[in-house]
Amino acid sequence: MAEDFLASALEAEADSRARQDPDYPLFHVAPPVGRLNDPNGLIEVGGTYHAFFQYTPQHPRKLVYWGHATSADLTHWDYHAPAILPDTRQDRNGAYSGTAIEVGDHVELWYTGNYKDAETGEREATQCVVTTRDMVRFDKHVPPIIESQPRGYTAHFRDPQVWRDTDGSYRMLLGVQRENLTGAALLYRSTDLRAWECEGEMTFPDASGAFDSFGYMWECPNLVRLRDEESGCSRDVLIFCPQGITPEREGFENVFPCVAIVGELVGTEFRGADGCFEEVDRGTEFYAPQIMARSSSSPSDAPTILLGWAGNAGEDDQPSIASGGWVHCFTAPRALSLRSGRLIARPYLPGLPLAPAQLRGTPTDEDGAVVAQLVDSRSWRLAFDVAYGAERLSLRIGEDSGLEIILEEERLVVDRQGTRYPHGGRRVVSLTAGEANRVEVVHDRSITEIYLGDGSRVFTTRTFLRGAGVGVRLAGGASVANLRSARAD
Repeated sequence: MAEDFLASALEAEADSRARQDPDYPLFHVAPPVGRLNDPNGLIEVGGTYHAFFQYTPQHPRKLVYWGHATSADLTHWDYHAPAILPDTRQDRNGAYSGTAIEVGDHVELWYTGNYKDAETGEREATQCVVTTRDMVRFDKHVPPIIESQPRGYTAHFRDPQVWRDTDGSYRMLLGVQRENLTGAALLYRSTDLRAWECEGEMTFPDASGAFDSFGYMWECPNLVRLRDEESGCSRDVLIFCPQGITPEREGFENVFPCVAIVGELVGTEFRGADGCFEEVDRGTEFYAPQIMARSSSSPSDAPTILLGWAGNAGEDDQPSIASGGWVHCFTAPRALSLRSGRLIARPYLPGLPLAPAQLRGTPTDEDGAVVAQLVDSRSWRLAFDVAYGAERLSLRIGEDSGLEIILEEERLVVDRQGTRYPHGGRRVVSLTAGEANRVEVVHDRSITEIYLGDGSRVFTTRTFLRGAGVGVRLAGGASVANLRSARAD
């Protein structure tokens, strides 16, 4: 008898303890039960934000669905039945990552179907589509639209981004692995979203070969056009996750990184990219981000929004598995732009607006500690300006939390060795001039995001704190001003 995959998922959700877990985030997308990883099919339709996600409700059983959450303000999320089930041959071993596009009166969810032959172990990766007219009922197209990778590539052929080009045709961007075990991105084109022609690899004619052998696989490529706040010019930004790179400079410390390259896509050439690339997030957990697609009803001045997976491959052994039967979450939504050719990301939480706040209390010890206003919440955001001189600023969330964030004029130190998080560690990030002077911290129970320099440096980390983790203690000789805050509970 065939398994009822939807019933299995709903049964797991009905038995879930996740919402009762004090570490379960309030305003970050997290799984109703089991495991979450990549953001999928992000799209805003008629004022509602839809976030689909890689979802394994029966974790550790590896049945990968697309989960589904919606929000009117990117802060309060409602969870729905899974949208894509691993119930056909093409996705029997997982409905893998992809994106969304509005097409006339319906939305299409494009994803990679993963199938593994039980006897030979051979994998098949196909590009598949699900359509919906109401974002409630989802109709799967069988067989797949693109049934195999082109010659010269392995079955690591996945994560489609689909968009409408300026000439009215459609394009698809895919992450691939060549047969020589190097990573690349492939471009396809179509006039009807059903018959696709492979245009070829994305090339970088001005990069002096920097990306010709750049890791062994490129995952989750996203192309987005952003306006530069300084020059007013718009440029293309390629955001992707090259597996297996080890740059000889600070950063790139997670198992796999995520990078951004700025240029101009002309045909299949990404022109103007000179070989430079920047890590999108310097934190301890960040991967597989995706740009949110817009519909015809979206305001013309709507920000470009990105969400990422606050997790890493192979790091599922987290406290929330035992306490609530869930693991991983998304980052907060981020509004993207460019500044002098560099990617800028600011938290975008219209449902959690900042308001002026005052430091509460007086210095309580020899280093001038004060207590911020947020003394009775475990989910909040806090922004302020800092003047350092020769001093530094230490930020602790709650009493004896095990987490310390240290800000100095030219570096950030995040120390979570004393937290309950098993991957622990202490990370140091060098900062450019002025980045440490503008600070925003977004904290939601077990995830903390640090935004510096008005979005020029971002650091995401999971922080399973000890104790209640309530309140914020600021210590050190640095001067804090223009404090603004918001609480979520």
